[in-house]
Amino acid sequence: MRGILTAVACLGLAAASIGQQDPQFTQYMFDRLSLNPGVAGTTGELCGTMLLRQQWTGFDGAPKTALLNVHGNIKRISSGVGLSVFLDKLGQQSSTYARLSYSFHRKVGSSGGTLGIGLAAGLMSHTLGNDWRATQPVSSDNSIPSNGVSDMGWDLAAGLYYTSPTLWAGISSTHLTEVELRNVSIQQRRHFFVQAGYNWKLRSDPNKYVIQPSVLMKSDGTSTQFDITGIFLYNNMVWLGVSYRTEDAIAPLIGYQFKPNPKSQLRIGYSYDVTTSQIRNYSSGGHEVMLNYCVLLVKPPDVQIYRNPLFL
Repeated sequence: MRGILTAVACLGLAAASIGQQDPQFTQYMFDRLSLNPGVAGTTGELCGTMLLRQQWTGFDGAPKTALLNVHGNIKRISSGVGLSVFLDKLGQQSSTYARLSYSFHRKVGSSGGTLGIGLAAGLMSHTLGNDWRATQPVSSDNSIPSNGVSDMGWDLAAGLYYTSPTLWAGISSTHLTEVELRNVSIQQRRHFFVQAGYNWKLRSDPNKYVIQPSVLMKSDGTSTQFDITGIFLYNNMVWLGVSYRTEDAIAPLIGYQFKPNPKSQLRIGYSYDVTTSQIRNYSSGGHEVMLNYCVLLVKPPDVQIYRNPLFL
């Protein structure tokens, strides 16, 4: 097992040195902001989303990722702002991303659609630890730091995002600066994303049965991967679905949503990745948990007081 882990770690570091792939989530339809800053505030609500992912269960040092998104709209200037924070760990490599997003909103068409034009700026950092396991002394390889090392750099992203009551779609790019982190031998590659989804209400009972297909395309200019998902939402409360990630995994999804009060909604989701690559011989799959909460903030009405001197 330790030999396998060493091989996996080496392959991961080799890939990272060329172009570190962004952390991925099976429940990407609930994580649109971290990929596209144009999403910020387009729901018209204050929303917070947390995702926790454990990939390749059964491996020591397997990828573990946490994500927190928060965003809301600023109605008086037709804009939205947001914050995305990633924490990702793979073996001896730990990565942190933090971005602030701004989106300018424009109403489009007569269907109530909104176009968001977004920019994001932040920091990324990568750290390599010193707890290496290898058949040969680590000190003999100059590319592996024996005492641990870290580096950080600026990160920029941009995107366009459209949303309406039935359709959402976006195109974006992250790591526009393509920062080179020399201390950890990582050349960050620019990434491109295309995402879209649709709410299809069945005619038999449009208020009870809804099918939600969606797709996410990810590319770094060299390799491209697709996530294709179908979700069935029943009675605006419970959903079941399945997602397929090319050359990687098939994942069933389940979730529940409810309204604690008329102006807010809470969603809880879970997915389980069934690995389809050769790693399935060593891993029992991956787990992912999603928590989302949105609330509509309504400005209190101005109370006008009228005084008539005739009745004082």
